[in-house]
This record gives sequence, C-alpha cells and structure tokens, in this order.
Amino acid sequence: MRSAHASAWDSPGFLLWHATLRWQRAMRAALAPHGLTHVQFVLLASAWWLGEQGEQPAQRRLAEHAGTDAMMTSQVVRALERQGLVERLRDPGDARSVRVTVTPAGRERLQGALADVEAADAEFFAEVADEALVPRLQTLAGRGGSAGA
Repeated sequence: MRSAHASAWDSPGFLLWHATLRWQRAMRAALAPHGLTHVQFVLLASAWWLGEQGEQPAQRRLAEHAGTDAMMTSQVVRALERQGLVERLRDPGDARSVRVTVTPAGRERLQGALADVEAADAEFFAEVADEALVPRLQTLAGRGGSAGA
C-alpha cells in the first residue's frame, strides 16, 4: 500500500484535521470565561444573527444555518433555555415547529463571547489572512458566495 504523499504532513486533509484541532482549542479557551461550549456559542450566535436579519428562526432553520444535527440542536437549545439565554416558543402556525429567540441575558452573554471569539479567530488566522481566505473557506464549506446566509 502506498500514499500519494511523502509524509502525512503533505496531505491537505491531515493538515486540515490538525488546524481544526488547534482552532477548536482556541475557541474553547475563548469561550470558557463565558460558560459556553462551542456548539452553544454557534447556536446562540446563529439565533441572534438570524434574528438580526428579521427571522425568528425555527429550530430546524437554526440547525440548518449552524450546520448542526437537528436532534443535537434541540438538546443544546434546551440547555441554552435552562440558562435563560434563549426562549423556545411554539409556532402559532405550525404546532410541530419551535421558534428560538435570544433573551436579553443571551444577548449580554453573546456580546462578550462574540468579541472574544472574533479576537481568537483574528489571532489564529493572522498568519494566513488575506483577501482570499474567507472566499476559499466558503468554498471548502460549500457556501461559496453566501456570506450572509
């Protein structure tokens, strides 16, 4: 058996794996003072972002936006609700749908967490940041050209 790469460190997938692990450690460190896991932060920030765009997202829409599993999203949103960071309200037009709204306490927690996450991102990506970085990452994420979505 042979690899196309002389070293594992020449494999884009292996490198991405290690870069992701380093980035996740940076995110955990940035979020620890705010008492949020990274998934909680992503869902809280997504609910806030969608709300700022005029949506009161259903949990399914929130999961789609965040790229998370619907069942896991439901569990994490319930945990955020227990912390008083979001409210879950039944959709009056669809009894099966639950809408998620960020509470004032959630906005306050998110404000500090977002600043720390963005600072950690800036520091992490500083060595490779250029005008092409975000479009390249959007392509890799399957979201090319849809920065606001």
